[in-house]
Amino acid sequence: MATKKLQVIRTVTCANPAAGGRLSWKVNQMAERILRHLERMLAREPVSAELRDWWQANVYAVRDRILERFIKTQRTQHEANCRRVYYLSMEYLMGRLLRDSLHNCELFDLNRAALQQLGLRFDELERQEEDMGLGNGGLGRLAACFMDSLATLNYPAVGYGMHYEFGMFQQRIEDFQQRELADNWLAYSNPWPILRPENVQRVRIYGHVECHFDGHGNPRFHWLGGEVLRGIPWDIPIVGHGAETVNFLRLWECRASNEFNLQDFNRGNFLDAVHEKARSETISKVLYPNDSSDAGKALRLIQQYFFVCCSLKDIIRRHFNGGNGWNNFCEKVCIQLNDTHPAIGIAELMRILLDDVGFGWDRAWEITAKTFAYTNHTLLPEALERWDVALLGKALPRHLQIIEEINRRFLLVVQERWPGDVGRLREMSLFEDGHVRMGHLAVVGSFSVNGVAAMHSQLVRSVLFPGFSQLFPGKFSNRTNGVTPRRWIRTANPRLSQLINHTIGEDWIRNLEELRRLEPYANDLNFRNEFARVKLQNKTDLARFVEERCSISLDPRALFDVHIKRIHEYKRQHLNLLHILTHYHRLLNGRAGDAPPRVFLFGGKAAPGYARAKTIIHAINLVADRINGDSDIGDRMKLVFVPNYDVSSAMVIIPAADLSEQISAAGTEASGTGNMKLALNGALTIGTLDGANVEILEEVGENNLFIFGHTAVELELLRRKGYNPRSFYEQDEELARVLDWMLSGAFDGKSGGADPVRSVAENLLAEDRFFALADYQRYVRAQDLASNYYLNSELWYAMAILTVARMGKFSSDRAIREYARDIWKLSPLAVA
Repeated sequence: MATKKLQVIRTVTCANPAAGGRLSWKVNQMAERILRHLERMLAREPVSAELRDWWQANVYAVRDRILERFIKTQRTQHEANCRRVYYLSMEYLMGRLLRDSLHNCELFDLNRAALQQLGLRFDELERQEEDMGLGNGGLGRLAACFMDSLATLNYPAVGYGMHYEFGMFQQRIEDFQQRELADNWLAYSNPWPILRPENVQRVRIYGHVECHFDGHGNPRFHWLGGEVLRGIPWDIPIVGHGAETVNFLRLWECRASNEFNLQDFNRGNFLDAVHEKARSETISKVLYPNDSSDAGKALRLIQQYFFVCCSLKDIIRRHFNGGNGWNNFCEKVCIQLNDTHPAIGIAELMRILLDDVGFGWDRAWEITAKTFAYTNHTLLPEALERWDVALLGKALPRHLQIIEEINRRFLLVVQERWPGDVGRLREMSLFEDGHVRMGHLAVVGSFSVNGVAAMHSQLVRSVLFPGFSQLFPGKFSNRTNGVTPRRWIRTANPRLSQLINHTIGEDWIRNLEELRRLEPYANDLNFRNEFARVKLQNKTDLARFVEERCSISLDPRALFDVHIKRIHEYKRQHLNLLHILTHYHRLLNGRAGDAPPRVFLFGGKAAPGYARAKTIIHAINLVADRINGDSDIGDRMKLVFVPNYDVSSAMVIIPAADLSEQISAAGTEASGTGNMKLALNGALTIGTLDGANVEILEEVGENNLFIFGHTAVELELLRRKGYNPRSFYEQDEELARVLDWMLSGAFDGKSGGADPVRSVAENLLAEDRFFALADYQRYVRAQDLASNYYLNSELWYAMAILTVARMGKFSSDRAIREYARDIWKLSPLAVA
């Protein structure tokens, strides 16, 4: 039990002397602050406090120091009246903040010592922190990495998002299937977000539009009636490395304007009294509500509008509070749209300028088109937002009018460029088949459009928006994604971080290109042995994690083959499953040769309404049950599906991975960032020429990864010729054997109802939209090659070390510098 009496009086200072004057302090002072928060904020005595109480008190003590820098940062930026970037993203996959914030403040050792003085262990306390339920996949994790880099590089920035009460969902595997439960990450409150009630915004939805003429005979539109919601802001401080700059992430919670109807309550209509409150609060309940129903579609549209409306009003408020006006709005404000979800913001800014400010169309459009920049993150047409015209007109009637006018004026430009080309008008119209194409709106209304990998950006121009690229050639560019090394090596993989620090120093933490200095050590036997020792320790940690969570015992000496990402057909977890069954069949029939023991590990969630993705999860778990229970196979092969994959579990899995599965069909993945995190931690990539894999190949060299599969051009030719997946089944004896096995019902013993393994096989033979069967043979060959290489440990670890050394390009710091220089025209601002 921790005791209130302080015994230790020694001082621990920060490792960085420059930061020491700001942030170093005595251990007993930090311990006293923790105790003070425990007693005064949480009303707990040390003798009765639970671990969660201690965790909260510790966060409050650390947050005190962060907020000192936050206040100074905001004062400095306000006084400089500087240009800022405002980053709009529907999701931020933050994970836990405590360890990363302490490292960035260079207070980690000090905080651990203070807790130890209080009789507490940091690692035990850290487990009390829930992953923030603010994101789901790569889009949200990229946004979190970008926020880290913006602060580290001293760029004035504000992130905007949603304060989801229940995140996306918590995934459980029951009866081998995904079950979605509420992710109640705020159940015990969270000390990081700071409520800002003074900056509440009001948001209108539904209603109707009336037109009146002003004194000059010009039409003026008034959006009236409907419902008015309140946007409640919560701020999360974002600490850069060294804690010089502390930016913030502002998240909007939705509440009703009238939360409680006392008249209804007094009449005994108790449910009616809180009906408006309950309905309004659904808007910020969950990330990406299931849109398989009309009600779900309406909720997603209103959620997106609520988010951008609150954010725009707040941006405008901040701008005018700085003594600015509309004449310099574009000079001081740049709004970055992270994918297509916030694209309705273009119509909203036009509405504000036309209806609230009173500008004419040309002036309003000039401001709008110079304010927004758009990052596209998907090549799949169905993943680009498309809203039914009737739905949009009902929920946001004025915005539909504005989009129609944008489209009318834009098509005049298209017609002038390509006279008489009806096909071109149809291709580039913002409307198609009774729907508004929000990706088109984002392109038309932004001054910059970028993809997130070189290959992806080329396909954005040539496949997704070819006409726009010809009309606005200077608008399109590439900005390859990156990840923050602070989170994904220093915090996630402390053993590797310490080995690198000992070998080349610590400059790589801010300049990832410094990792190049590791290249000569690939041939150093002692370094290779230390690198292998670190990997084995990390794999032992992962084995313990899997034992605790899944009750499956793993051999850390096996090859750990990792496939962790959102479950989707284009990411081709089912192709991986085909190889797993191939390998299993070989083992059962004595045809596996001297292949090393294998652990196949999956992690990821399927969208609640995505039946095929959920079937893939079901199939993987049924096959896992069969393999893991097969005593004839034993430890030669294990298959694990880690439930509820999140940032915290990624930080255990990624440092332990040997082989990184990046096997999407060529031409479908925008970039990927999991490929970068895994490679940075010494996993070798097995992948297609898709997304950022192409650039990883260029950086690490073709001899240090396993590339397979058809190219995007070859797949397009297959598609045009009329792709017949059954022809590959008929031509490949091993593939046919595996698919027949899947079709036989051999894995259906515990599934109940439809056989998911059989369903996966049937879909592959009938449709195979993402060419898994076409790439199967090449994939299996690449897997066989990886197995052979793993048997030669000296070669394997030399390849892994070279991979780490050559990943410097894939830092989010590099990406942010490019955005700031080439798109945002943003300068860093030092905070003294």
